[in-house]
Amino acid sequence: MISFPSGARIWLALGVTDMRFGMPGLMRLVQHGLGHEVMAGDMFVFRGRQGSLCKILWTDALGVNLYAKRLEEGHFVWPSAKEGVISISASALACLLDGIEWRKPQARWRPTAVG
Repeated sequence: MISFPSGARIWLALGVTDMRFGMPGLMRLVQHGLGHEVMAGDMFVFRGRQGSLCKILWTDALGVNLYAKRLEEGHFVWPSAKEGVISISASALACLLDGIEWRKPQARWRPTAVG
């Protein structure tokens, strides 16, 4: 599990991204395609065409980080808009990375203590 700073803003890049992009290509996409500053400490999450691979570009005090995650089954739940970015919470990102429907999370039944 990767722990990110609590104050970091998380942006989902809408649509699909060419997953052949490495760190330099994704940094250019953030700056020129999305109009955001890469070095501001925000996190940018990108999804590939098939939906089973996502990459996270994030800067911290030490430099630029690139994380990738591939789901063995299923796909990442993504908004249907084709371009732009939306901001999500850290808990929504945790759900998204686990392949859970993060837009409408459902409470699970939990047993209660008998007593």
